[in-house]
Amino acid sequence: MTIVDVLNKNAEKYRDEVALTEINPEFDGSSRITWRDYSLMQPEPGKPFKREITWGEFNTMSNRFANLLLSRGCKRGDKVAILLMNSIEWLPIYFGVLKAGAIAVPLNYRYTSEEIKYCLEKSDSSIMVFGPEFIGRIEEIIDRTQTVKHLFYVGEECPTFADSYDRMVLYCATDTPDIPLCEDDDAAIYFSSGTTGFPKAILHPHRSLMQSAVVEQNHHSQTHEDVFLCIPPLYHTGAKMHWFGSFLVGGRAVLLKGVKPLWIIKAVSDEKCTIVWLLVPWAQDILDSIDRGEIRLDNYELSQWRLMHIGAQPVPPSLIKRWLSVFPHHKYDTNYGLSESIGPGCVHLGVENIHKVGAIGKAGYGWRTKIVDENGRDVKRGEVGELCVSGPGVMKCYYKDPAASDEVLKDGWLYTGDMATEDEDGFIYLVDRKKDVIITGGENLYPVQIENHIRRHEAVKDVAVIGLPDPRLGEIAAAIIELKEGYTASEGDIMDFCAELPRYKRPRKIIFATVPRNPTGKIEKPKLRQIYCGESVVARQNEI
Repeated sequence: MTIVDVLNKNAEKYRDEVALTEINPEFDGSSRITWRDYSLMQPEPGKPFKREITWGEFNTMSNRFANLLLSRGCKRGDKVAILLMNSIEWLPIYFGVLKAGAIAVPLNYRYTSEEIKYCLEKSDSSIMVFGPEFIGRIEEIIDRTQTVKHLFYVGEECPTFADSYDRMVLYCATDTPDIPLCEDDDAAIYFSSGTTGFPKAILHPHRSLMQSAVVEQNHHSQTHEDVFLCIPPLYHTGAKMHWFGSFLVGGRAVLLKGVKPLWIIKAVSDEKCTIVWLLVPWAQDILDSIDRGEIRLDNYELSQWRLMHIGAQPVPPSLIKRWLSVFPHHKYDTNYGLSESIGPGCVHLGVENIHKVGAIGKAGYGWRTKIVDENGRDVKRGEVGELCVSGPGVMKCYYKDPAASDEVLKDGWLYTGDMATEDEDGFIYLVDRKKDVIITGGENLYPVQIENHIRRHEAVKDVAVIGLPDPRLGEIAAAIIELKEGYTASEGDIMDFCAELPRYKRPRKIIFATVPRNPTGKIEKPKLRQIYCGESVVARQNEI
């Protein structure tokens, strides 16, 4: 069974039930009115905008696009790039690619034109689907891109260099293409976050996509009645793969276009969401808004909200303790994963293990883990080593990069590049990224440990610790600190607060500035190193 079979099953079983809801809380005039919205009035800028499709319509839209691809000569194994903002069209297009036997290549909507060109050529994408936000970037590169033969534009006022998706799918057959798929067939190429330069192309078979759904449903017991609030970008493996657990049982997804705390709480209330996956900054912003009185929880219906879980980055234990003091009825879980392991779930805490907040947990359903030293030997419990995972969701390879593949795929294990330790109960704790370790005077410093301590300060909203060059010690730890709105703190205040840490772990420099994060919530430490250290240090860090 593949993930495509799940969509066919849902369409047959729940044909007239809502599958996807798109909410734009503050319509800015850029949302599209598509082929199925002809009866809707044009929404008014500044006003909320909501669209929905049923499981039957979801399946029909996917079939139409699959047949459109086939009519343009798309063959099994061809790559189809998707460059769209989150919208109700995104997932039907993704599944249409899979139904055509092609390989979906989701692209980060923050990519520059040159990064888009790189990814198109790296993945051998011959077809591309894009939205109005990207016309300028595509125009800059389309004449210089050798691989792309067909362009489909999703939206009104189609540019002359592309074909209109909205018009052309109207004339395509609604039947599911007769293209048999199996779990060993290639399904998708996801690009890494690109934290060390241009991103790597991560190739997954259909087995990986199905594994993500099975793992998520096993971990969080989704039922058909669950409603999943999806906020992060769909091009990433994170939130989409979490929703796959609900998708497996025909559960609805709500696509929220925006991350303001009030919008999130209102969407949970209005749409009766039961499961919400958040990034650390969003959870912090919600709690801060409640503390400031901007959100009054008794104005909303939140009793059905049963699970809040977080992933994509280390989670400060202080944040979860604070969250559960405000939402004591919530189940909480944290999930660990990489795009190379089809996103979340290869390690998870488990809702029953709230007493272990701070750990990422144990091996997920169907997964194995180990922690090894630089020679690949298992370390003793309590010692720091590199976390490795093995299971059905491990990538096939880095596409067209055998050397990079061989570095991380060894004897059936994926070497994650994350440093970790395991306690006496077998729970795994992330220590830091291998590339982020700071070596000061011969001692290894793990920034996450310092960051978790500093986040406990009441004035700190976010913090990132990086290494700065030092002529005597090699490197020193510097803390870039973003303060909460309305709070103040001095360098001396932070230094005094860090006095509880062992002397060698204390930051030697404090910098008050914004902490940059990418769309999936990860701190952009290479950007910080470039700002505060210069290119030479960035290059050195990338070689570690």
